[in-house]
Amino acid sequence: EYRGLVKHTGGCHCGAVRFEVWASADLHVFNCNCSICTKKQNRHFIVPASRFKLLKGADNLTTYTFNTHRAQHTFCKTCGVQSFYTPRSNPDGYGIAPHCLDDGSVQTIITEDINGKEWEKAVREHKTIRDMSKP
Repeated sequence: EYRGLVKHTGGCHCGAVRFEVWASADLHVFNCNCSICTKKQNRHFIVPASRFKLLKGADNLTTYTFNTHRAQHTFCKTCGVQSFYTPRSNPDGYGIAPHCLDDGSVQTIITEDINGKEWEKAVREHKTIRDMSKP
């Protein structure tokens, strides 16, 4: 459906939440050191909302927010796994956890560290992060 992209499928540990996402087979993953990303080991790649589809489990998701309450940290009520969320940097898209994707659709993962401890500065100075959720 999307030229040059592949359909990845994934979900939480217990299977109550399932999704599909169209993205490159070569993923650009952020490793953030902010307080919540550090505690959860939240590594993620960003996609536009139009390339994400929740297949099942909307009623099994719950959301945690803090500080500015812009980031929507959604996770499964049953197993507690956050397989995707709405990042503060890209509220018009999704941050997808590559480790929650099913096997077979990812070719490579390039990881970029981002200094979430100085979030405003890091996002302001990053050349592409805000555009990653644009179709």
